[in-house]
Amino acid sequence: MELELGLLIPFLGTSFGAAMVFFMKNKMNQKLEKLLLGFASGVMIAASIWSLLVPSLDMAKEQNITEWVPATVGFLLGIVFLLVLDRIIPHLHLNSNKPEGLKAKLEKTTMMVLAVTLHNIPEGMAVGVTFAGALAGNAGITLAGAFALAIGIAIQNFPEGAIISMPLKAEGVSRSKAFFYGTLSGIVEPIGAIITIMLTNMVVPILPYLLSFAAGAMIYVVVEELIPESHEGRHSDLSTIGVAIGFVIMMILDVALG
Repeated sequence: MELELGLLIPFLGTSFGAAMVFFMKNKMNQKLEKLLLGFASGVMIAASIWSLLVPSLDMAKEQNITEWVPATVGFLLGIVFLLVLDRIIPHLHLNSNKPEGLKAKLEKTTMMVLAVTLHNIPEGMAVGVTFAGALAGNAGITLAGAFALAIGIAIQNFPEGAIISMPLKAEGVSRSKAFFYGTLSGIVEPIGAIITIMLTNMVVPILPYLLSFAAGAMIYVVVEELIPESHEGRHSDLSTIGVAIGFVIMMILDVALG
């Protein structure tokens, strides 16, 4: 029961955020949007360090591997993996009219959902590998630490859910459909986590690499998409404040529960 709950927590964060379309006006306040984008960035940066890279270094040391090798190799492969997905998957970022990825005759709303789904892929991987490590029992990752990561990602998924559903409504999509699309964008997280859990026995020997791989993928999303989007136009200082708040909250969660 604990495992199922842990895997669903991030998805619930996205769903609750998407539900804000029923309670907020047609368009999200620009200042709030920038603050939330920054907050999501801060959470992902802190999670990448404390929940993924630090355990990767510790586990490599326990396995008598040169500590920085798995962290470096996995991190760079995670960056390359998201770079390739970014070039392949057709998607459209918030406040942009220029689609990215391969050319495809898709609706604007579909490409906006795919953009957020792309964000959620590394988050699902991160939750999956940490719970896989906790279940293995000899990976140096506690169940509490895995829950800390799941809760942290759920917190940052809340604004992401709202940030996808609100613009969809502004595009003319009904509230119910906007909520559905916002929720759908987060479904890749529990699916990815479950697949990783199912492969636990195979995963454990290379867990240091997978942890840093997830960290690299998450940092790619932050640097390539979230931070640039949050610093466009005015009020970019609110994004910086959001980064600080998100970083500190995730750090506290990881240290307190991990």
